Amino acid sequence: MIRLSGREVADEIMEDLRKRVEALKEKGVEPRLAILRVGQREDDLAYERGVLKRFESIGSAVDVTVLDEKVSQEELDKTFDGLNCDPKVHGILVFRPLPKGLSDEHMRKTIDPGKDVDFMDIRNMEGILAGVPDCSAPCTAEAVMALLKHYKIDTKGKKATVVGRSLVIGKPVALLLTNANATVTVCHTKTTNVAEECKRADIIVSCCGVAKIVGERYVKAGQIVIDVGMNIDDNGKLCGDVDYEKVFPIVEAVTPVPGGVGSITTAILLKHVVINAERQV
Repeated sequence: MIRLSGREVADEIMEDLRKRVEALKEKGVEPRLAILRVGQREDDLAYERGVLKRFESIGSAVDVTVLDEKVSQEELDKTFDGLNCDPKVHGILVFRPLPKGLSDEHMRKTIDPGKDVDFMDIRNMEGILAGVPDCSAPCTAEAVMALLKHYKIDTKGKKATVVGRSLVIGKPVALLLTNANATVTVCHTKTTNVAEECKRADIIVSCCGVAKIVGERYVKAGQIVIDVGMNIDDNGKLCGDVDYEKVFPIVEAVTPVPGGVGSITTAILLKHVVINAERQV
């Protein structure tokens, strides 16, 4: 059984980015990310810590703006507009989903394309839908594909099941897998017998946000399991959608949480910020 570590994939990406950041700084440009977080969700905080650590390790700046979860829609949109208009900001990351009662519609419609590092604007999905080669995608979806490529996991002709259909992860990763010649099934809350659909697959990508839902009933020998979930278990510890301890002895390979896709996601996020900074030079 193989533990698919994301750290070595991230290290490979960071080696290239380190040189590019140094080149930008020589020209007087410091790649800068603005994080906009509403509330104190534990999974958001865990991701934020990973982003701060990743960016600091390479000398890139991160500005974190935190709003109370009871913030008005008007105040949220106004805060976002300030970041969107700041010429020093090369990327904006808004933690979603937002608390109940708040909408990201204004942000999705008005975000500067040169700062849309996690592809909030749905129009950015057109490149993925059209199968444009090397098209950038939402960070986590791109991270999944980077991991598969690094470990030389062939997707051509394989059956892939994606558990989750969000615009942030589920749908874009399903499109990327389709573009990589996999035959993709997308499961969601209305799917009948998700476990059975998963068991038919060669590759499972779980991104539904339910702690340890993918257990031994969902898997079989020979499968590749990619866990995108970032949840907090009953003991207050970070965990994924996959019950790692139960699944690991059965499948061919599985990603851990933490230390899996999340490690790559922060590196991809930095890559998108660096690309935007380079475009401004």
